[in-house]
Amino acid sequence: MVVYIDDIIIYSETWEDHVQYIDRVLNKCTPINLNISQKKCNFGQQELLALGHKVSGLSLAIDQNKVAAVLQKPVPRNIKEMQSFLGFASYYRNHIKNFAHITSSLYKLCSKEVVFEITKERRDAYERMKNELTNAPVLILPDFELPFKLYIDAAWSQVLGAALHQRQIVDGAPREGVICYISRQLKDSESRYGATQTECLCLLWALEKLHYYLEGAVFEVYTACTALKSLLSMKTTNRHMLRWQIAIQEYRGNMTIIYKEGKSHTNADGLG
Repeated sequence: MVVYIDDIIIYSETWEDHVQYIDRVLNKCTPINLNISQKKCNFGQQELLALGHKVSGLSLAIDQNKVAAVLQKPVPRNIKEMQSFLGFASYYRNHIKNFAHITSSLYKLCSKEVVFEITKERRDAYERMKNELTNAPVLILPDFELPFKLYIDAAWSQVLGAALHQRQIVDGAPREGVICYISRQLKDSESRYGATQTECLCLLWALEKLHYYLEGAVFEVYTACTALKSLLSMKTTNRHMLRWQIAIQEYRGNMTIIYKEGKSHTNADGLG
């Protein structure tokens, strides 16, 4: 059971368990005079709308009714309106490939040190983000009994990106789906790193962000950086690299790093 403010979501793997869980919840509510509106109740649902998402036992999708309301608004005319749009878009950033890259020019407009002007580049970025929200992929839910695939990339200027995938059996056939996308801008100090150092940073950052999925799990890391394959055995005097090697050691037994040529390495969040 999940409780969020005044909403209660009861979930189960079987119908028999579901009936029992509902009965238990209702019996707990009665003694404490907690009234439940029958009109607002839905029982025996295979999917539902919750917190701006359409949720099922197998997938997670954006509630397009929420998106439609925002997309009807005009192009942001000031910092406050731009912050509102970016806040809404960021809520769904795990669904959106290249989020940090697409919104880079828009976030710069939120600084009081920058003149608020919607240039062609920024308008294109705004329209592209609206399109991404409308056509965002349905994410699959993880199966912790199966291995994961982590695609990383730091090839885009000033951006780190990663995508977590998994190959599952759907309708009797194997199919690889996306669990989530993650991305962020490089900090000023990080922008001066070399290619190998930046890719290593990307891997460490992705492992930290996705530790809930990857800690104790078997997974493959796909990278377009050949040097990363020998990361754990690499001899280096670079203090950042040495510290990162130590941090990544805990995944060593379960992680396999695989080189994938740049042109075919298009799954990571930073790749278009």
